[in-house]
Amino acid sequence: MSDTRLAAPDPAAFRYAVYACSSKIDLSTPPDPAIALFYQKGIAESFGRLMWPSTYEVVDLMETER
Repeated sequence: MSDTRLAAPDPAAFRYAVYACSSKIDLSTPPDPAIALFYQKGIAESFGRLMWPSTYEVVDLMETER
């Protein structure tokens, strides 16, 4: 990082992944990649609801590791 005013992000802090889930409406067949990662679940859900109101899914990455 060349700009010293920006803190380096900690990838482990971003535990909520948002998926568009285009496969739910038959637009894709391979597994969908995560579109965005968020620190807070509420923000992840708001983002998904605004972008893909009927198909998004928020996954807690810490829960899937257990």
